[in-house]
Amino acid sequence: MQAKAAVALAPYMVVLTVTTGLVEAASLLALGPVFTAMQTGNVLFLGFGLVGEGGLSVAAPTVSLGAFVVGAAIGARLETRLEADRHRWFVIALVVEALLVAVAAGTAWGLHPVHRAPTTRHLATIAVLSTAFGIRNVTSLRVQVPDLPTTLVTRAMTALTAGSVLGHDALLARGRAATARRAASVGAMFAGGLAGASWMHAGWPVAGLLLVASAVVLLVAVAYLPRPRLYTH
Repeated sequence: MQAKAAVALAPYMVVLTVTTGLVEAASLLALGPVFTAMQTGNVLFLGFGLVGEGGLSVAAPTVSLGAFVVGAAIGARLETRLEADRHRWFVIALVVEALLVAVAAGTAWGLHPVHRAPTTRHLATIAVLSTAFGIRNVTSLRVQVPDLPTTLVTRAMTALTAGSVLGHDALLARGRAATARRAASVGAMFAGGLAGASWMHAGWPVAGLLLVASAVVLLVAVAYLPRPRLYTH
């Protein structure tokens, strides 16, 4: 994909980053604690849980990791085939993701938050969300928007700091546009997490939060429809 086309996607990827914060708020504060998009945390949670530290569930990160792998495999095959057939793979992938998050909302309907021992329905919700975000991560990798992977901010935060007057790294100081994308990545994740945590703090249902996230992803897909089709080759 041409660099200009990738950068043009930046506003859409910022909004998708917000939805990651929303979903991870639901995952961490009501379903596990567990991550469904940022799998680094699950690798650590699984290690902690296996030695019995912190009262962490082994089942939750195991289910999330497994479902994420399944989602990534599905996403890769689906998006590759759609692009080969000249379909709007980016839009369709987002629609599939939104539908899966909506299914997770249905699975979570009426669930109460847990903090140590997730039930079967909690695990089912985790599985569906992690599948959706396995697909999302493939989508993000395929479009390759600089500084906006939508499911983590560590690299963007590092580049933002190192390329600023604080770090003064000429290699990473790539102009105002790059700085804006990096700041937007960090800010969007924070905003999504803050909004999701506020939702949970208010005592509103986790299913409702997931429906909001699903609707936003679907809106991004619809908003992109008038734009040119994306091809990675």
